[in-house]
Amino acid sequence: MISAIVLIKVEVARIPEAAQQIAEIEGIREVYSVTGEIDLVAVARVSRHEDFHDVIADRLNKVPGVLETNTHIAFRTYSDEDLEAGFDLGLGG
Repeated sequence: MISAIVLIKVEVARIPEAAQQIAEIEGIREVYSVTGEIDLVAVARVSRHEDFHDVIADRLNKVPGVLETNTHIAFRTYSDEDLEAGFDLGLGG
């Protein structure tokens, strides 16, 4: 799986509705409402890079109220599960 983090600016009055619609898009795993310069952060996971076009450009960007997106494709994912698996394999030193 290939992961991307999408930073999303949304019309203020549409944040809850936009977040819900984005969360329902196939390929979007999580949506967070956040503080700061952006309004929402979405985590997308797809099997091929080409699939990001469908998920982000064709669907997420067309959700009513979405003003701007900034997509960051992940090179590698680190998580507690990854660290635990490494220790189980004897990689922890």
